Amino acid sequence: MAEFIIGTGQTPTVRVIVKTIEEQIRLKEGIPRFILARANNIEFEAERDDFQGNFTRWILRMRVPEACLNRILGVVKENSDVCSAERQQEWLIVSTKDGIPANLLPKVYSAIDKVCQCVTLPEVWKVRGDRYRIDRISPELLFQAMIQYKASDVHLSPGECPLFRVDGDMRHSELMGPLSAIQILDLIRQIIPDRYREEFERANQTSFSYHQAGLGYARVSAFYKMGAPHCTFRFLPERIPSFEELNIPKNTMLEIAEINHGLVLVTGMTGSGKTTTVAAIIDWINAHKSYHILTIENPIEYVHVNKKSIISQRNMGDDVMTFNEAVTGALRHDPDVIVIGEMRDPDTIRAAINAAATGHLVISTLHSNTASEVVNRIVSFFDPSERDLVRLQLRDCIRCIICQRLVPKVGGGRIPALEIMYNDIKAINDGILSGDTDLIRVGMQQTVSHSFIFEQYIHKLYKDERITLEHAREAVTDRSTLDQLLMGTYSVPRLDSIKGKSEHEAFRV
Repeated sequence: MAEFIIGTGQTPTVRVIVKTIEEQIRLKEGIPRFILARANNIEFEAERDDFQGNFTRWILRMRVPEACLNRILGVVKENSDVCSAERQQEWLIVSTKDGIPANLLPKVYSAIDKVCQCVTLPEVWKVRGDRYRIDRISPELLFQAMIQYKASDVHLSPGECPLFRVDGDMRHSELMGPLSAIQILDLIRQIIPDRYREEFERANQTSFSYHQAGLGYARVSAFYKMGAPHCTFRFLPERIPSFEELNIPKNTMLEIAEINHGLVLVTGMTGSGKTTTVAAIIDWINAHKSYHILTIENPIEYVHVNKKSIISQRNMGDDVMTFNEAVTGALRHDPDVIVIGEMRDPDTIRAAINAAATGHLVISTLHSNTASEVVNRIVSFFDPSERDLVRLQLRDCIRCIICQRLVPKVGGGRIPALEIMYNDIKAINDGILSGDTDLIRVGMQQTVSHSFIFEQYIHKLYKDERITLEHAREAVTDRSTLDQLLMGTYSVPRLDSIKGKSEHEAFRV
C-alpha cells in the first residue's frame, strides 16, 4: 500500500505514535492490522489480530549509543517473559514474544513504553499500513439496504461504515463495518464498464450507470479524495414512479406533459428530485402519446421501455461524445421530444434553444434555487455580447419552468414543494427579455397567470397538515410572504410596484 509521511510531534512512546498513525491511515486506506513506521535510526512494526483494540505484537529496530543500549537491555532483562532483544550489526532489535496471554498484555505495553523512554523519538515518520479488510462488498446487499432504509444514496469511504442518505440526512449503518480502500476499489472494478475504468484510471473520477437486476439502477460516482478512493450510489428504482407516488399535483403535471413544443425546464438544487420528475413526465408521455422520444444523458439513469411511444436513450461517451453533438444530431433523428440530462455549457444550451425553436418539445434540468432566477442563470453561461440575443430566444421558446425543493413531511419522509413559472403573461415575457428576476417573480403572482411561487404551494401543504410550520418557514424563499398568507393579509403585488419599472399590462401571450 501507499507510504505516507506523518508528523507526530514530540511523543514519549511509540504506542501513542501508532494511535496517531492509525487515525491518519484510516482516512486514506481503512483500518489496518499492521503498521510499519520508519525514521532516522529507528523503525517499528505493530500488529494485532483484529481491526480494533490495541496492537499486541511489536518489533522495534534502533541504532542507539552505548549508554542508551545498556538502559534498553536492562528494561528487556526485567521483562524477559514478554520481550527479547538481539544485535544485528549496528541495529538493536527489541521484539515482543508470540503467544502472550491477555493477562500479560499490560506488562507488554509497559515494557514498550520503558524502552521508548530510553531514546528520543523522532517527530516525523514514514508510515505504511497493511492487512486491511479484503472481503468483497456485495452490490446486491447495498441495493437491498437502500431499499430497506428508503435511502436515496449510499456513500462508501475508507475507514467508515456505509453512510446512507435518508430523507436528506446522512445516517451511519453497521451493515458491513468499516471499509477499506482495497474493498472499495474491488467493488468499483466489479461493476465499472471498461471505458469508464480507463477514465477512472486516467482522471481519478468517473460516473456510470449500474443495474442490479430485480432491485434497481444506480448512478455510480467513483473518485479519489486526498488519495483515497470513494464511491457513491444514487438509487433509482426499476419502475418509474407516477405523479401520485411522487406527491406532486397530477393535474398540474398533466398540463405540463401536454405541452407539445418549446422548452420545459425542471430545476432545483442537487438532490431535489429533478431527474425523477423528468422521468415521470417522460413516462406519462410514453404511455399516452405516439411520439419518438430521444433522451441524451450522462449517464443514463432511469431506463424507459417503449409503450405507446418509441424511446431512444443515448448515453454520453458510448453513443455520442458531447451533449452539443447529440442535440444537434437529434434534429435528424425525427424526434418529437428531446430530453437533455442537464444544460451545462453554452453549446448545449444553444442547441437546445434551437431545437425548441424548430417545433420540438425539449425537456431538460438545471441547478437553480427559484424559477424566477433560471433565465439569468442560463444567460450567465454566455459572453456579454451574446446575452441579449439569448434572452430574446428564451422569451420565445420557454413554455414552463418547474423548480422544486424537498421538505420534511409530517410522519416521516419528504414531500416536493413546487414553484412553477408559465410564460403566459406579458409581465413574465418582458421579465425574461430584460433579465429582471423581480419582474418575473411579481408576474408569477398575478391572478391571470397559471404560475405560482413556493410560498403559495408551501402554505397549502401546511394548511393540509402535510408539513409543519417550522419546516414551512425553512423551505420558503421569502418568509414575509408566507407570514402574510398565514395571517390572511397577502395581496397580489402590483406590477408597477417594482422601482424603476414602467407599468406593465398583464395579459396572456
